[in-house]
Amino acid sequence: MLEINKIYNMDCMEGIKLLEDKSIDLVIIDPPYKLTLSNRIYTKIFNKYANDLLNLKDGFDLRILDVLIPKMKKINIYIYCSKRQVKELLEYFMSKDCNYEILTWHKMNPSPLINNNYLPDTEYVVFAREKGVRLNGNYHTKRKYYISGTNQTDKKKYKHPTIKPLAFIENHIINSSNEGDLILDCFAGSGTTLVGAINQNRNFIGFEINKEYYEIAQTRINEAINSKRQASADEKTRNKL
Repeated sequence: MLEINKIYNMDCMEGIKLLEDKSIDLVIIDPPYKLTLSNRIYTKIFNKYANDLLNLKDGFDLRILDVLIPKMKKINIYIYCSKRQVKELLEYFMSKDCNYEILTWHKMNPSPLINNNYLPDTEYVVFAREKGVRLNGNYHTKRKYYISGTNQTDKKKYKHPTIKPLAFIENHIINSSNEGDLILDCFAGSGTTLVGAINQNRNFIGFEINKEYYEIAQTRINEAINSKRQASADEKTRNKL
């Protein structure tokens, strides 16, 4: 078993094989999307992120899920995806007799890629859980949609082109795990899921193959741990007064 509360700079397929069977309580992943936009549009709109996004445009191999599922205690997974991936993911988990939901992230300031299409203002999350897996949370965390901007501040700060809102990720964690549970993100990127796990008192394991993103994620993890420790120390001080 790998050491927990760490991110590993390695290919997720190799990392997953090192996990013990039935050791993971919750998986949250943001794998490469299937995209249809042209190189010209990418270069014009996304500038410095164009090459990164083009490298991720063909989606991910669903065989990763076949390797991943035995590592979960029960199927309990959130997968960020494009519209083109929703159907195949739903069919995959329906074949496993899972309950499922389609959650959405709606962006208030999407890129103006209209032409003959609707605005790219919505991203999708397929949530699948095996029968018997409870859904916790409350009225606010259980909304099926999340509305925010496109995370431009976080993109610039953490240098990742597809960073997701931390608050939305934390809703997944609150709803689908308990304190002390082990959360896996095998496409960790800049570490948003891992930071969310720290904030919500969960354990985590992350894999990120890109060395630059791995280092950014490691910095974010250290900052989140230090912030948590400081908050705990401040609370103890207040209780003594």
